[in-house]
Amino acid sequence: MVKRTDKDYEKYILKKIGIIFALFVIVLIMGVFSVAKGAFEIAPLDVLKAIFGKANDQVNMIVLSVRLPRVVMAIVSGIGLAISGCVLQSVLKNPLASASTLGISQGAAFGAAFAIVCLGAGQSTTLISTDSSLTITNPYITTVSAFICAMLTALIIIGLSKSRDSSPSSMILAGVALSAMFSGGTTLMQYFGTDMEIASIIFWTFGDLGRVTWKEISIVSVVVLITSVFFFINSWNYNAISEGTQTAKGFGVNVKTVRLLGMAVSALCVAAIVSFVGIISFIGLIAPHAVATIIGRDNKYLMPASALMGAILLLLSDCIARMVMSPIILPIGAITSFMGAPMFIYILRKGGSNVD
Repeated sequence: MVKRTDKDYEKYILKKIGIIFALFVIVLIMGVFSVAKGAFEIAPLDVLKAIFGKANDQVNMIVLSVRLPRVVMAIVSGIGLAISGCVLQSVLKNPLASASTLGISQGAAFGAAFAIVCLGAGQSTTLISTDSSLTITNPYITTVSAFICAMLTALIIIGLSKSRDSSPSSMILAGVALSAMFSGGTTLMQYFGTDMEIASIIFWTFGDLGRVTWKEISIVSVVVLITSVFFFINSWNYNAISEGTQTAKGFGVNVKTVRLLGMAVSALCVAAIVSFVGIISFIGLIAPHAVATIIGRDNKYLMPASALMGAILLLLSDCIARMVMSPIILPIGAITSFMGAPMFIYILRKGGSNVD
């Protein structure tokens, strides 16, 4: 009887690993497909050749300089946003928790708007192309300002969480309030901005994977890697908190410290991503729910599955953005919001606002 139980458990674990491996293969296939498809179609075999610099000069240039950076950033950003959303949902015990619902993304948008209007980061002389409609003159000023405001938002929420009467649900409500405040601030920045500055703000808040460089991809990749390792190390603690505060304390988990660190590191990861690519909503909300039904709520397996699902969703959104009206590229933030809003409503209907 014991042997049979052990075998059943082994099959159960192998099934989870198999699902994660299948998601990994899907990411690779979609990555190659995404690089291959566009206004100028490239055969998948030529894509693989170009990655190693073995294709002709035109294909090498298109793949290595235009499409591959976009695809790699989509994968890295999807992983970071999804795993951060998964952790936030675990530590706050709220299925609606994500960077968007906590106001972190809106804080970044305000920071970018402030830099464009007040720090002169949006004084570009315009240009329309198939890849982007506007160039921000001082992108790193915008990036730093967006990052600072995103982290400031997270610190405000963490500060509020230290009050005696705080609860996970009250943190979500605080995030909603901060979202409204920063959205109002962004609107005021647009009101006082010039036509060019308003266009720059709108372009940034749309979300764009096409303007990143390999240097920026490297920065975001390092942040996502370090934060992901931190999350995996603490996966057992997150499982304990998901079972209930008292249960976690019974297992010796310092709930308050684990929760605050989880929120802070998640905010760092999300801030690093959105400060480079703009607002990409709902990936952190959708991905964990999309895989939880087939892989369970054990964070040891849910986090990597969510990360890969986040990459898949962002790659899919990017393909839709580039192919629906090719050669015009639609804003990817609008695509992810269009996909995420129905899921948000579905979670609410299931009673997603109920927390411990």
